[in-house]
Amino acid sequence: MRKTAILALMMAFAGAAQAQPTELACGALKAESSRQASTARWTISGPSGKTTETGVLKSGPRFECLDGAILTLEFTSMAGHSMFEAYFPDGLSIAYGRQQIDRRGGRVVLPIQAKARIAAPYRAAFDYHCRLDMPADPIPVAARADCLF
Repeated sequence: MRKTAILALMMAFAGAAQAQPTELACGALKAESSRQASTARWTISGPSGKTTETGVLKSGPRFECLDGAILTLEFTSMAGHSMFEAYFPDGLSIAYGRQQIDRRGGRVVLPIQAKARIAAPYRAAFDYHCRLDMPADPIPVAARADCLF
């Protein structure tokens, strides 16, 4: 009987720990997440509004604040698809499959095509690569000088 009561208490504490929210404030942006069993729920709030998502995830959501203003989100779905999203104080967000993102020297390295989509004040928070050259989204010759690799 005692073992059953201890096991029930352990399960209750584990369930409560799973449901506890995680929060991160990053300048004008705020991220919150919580987990209930296998479902994760996260909300990104900022000057342009609030977005809430839910999903069954293998890992994440993981938030990071870059340069005190840019909120990043990474997660991997149960199907194995990894995503990277960056939210900016001006309301813009960009998203890429995690296979298109690198980390070098503690910095996030995005495809060079992202640079033109990011407002000038936030471009320096990232480094850029030239690996994602596709006919639908070509790399301008002039942009290649800004690529690490």
